[in-house]
Amino acid sequence: MLINICIGSACHLKGSYNVITEMQQLMEEDSYGSQIELKSVFCLGHCQSGVSVQIDDEPTIYSVSKDSVKDFYYNTVIPKLKG
Repeated sequence: MLINICIGSACHLKGSYNVITEMQQLMEEDSYGSQIELKSVFCLGHCQSGVSVQIDDEPTIYSVSKDSVKDFYYNTVIPKLKG
């Protein structure tokens, strides 16, 4: 699974570095983490929301913050890996 995390200007200001750091930590603590690749990208086209995150080539762009990254990981990412 490839997870694209926006590091463009708007997302940088909204904490993309913190989202990346939290996601890396969750991946290290979880057995599913080895199945995930994180990639920094510039602008996913949803600058008005939080840090924009895309899974694989899905059209859905998720809005993630440092406070919601754990919920996103366990309730969105992991179920997709299991599915």
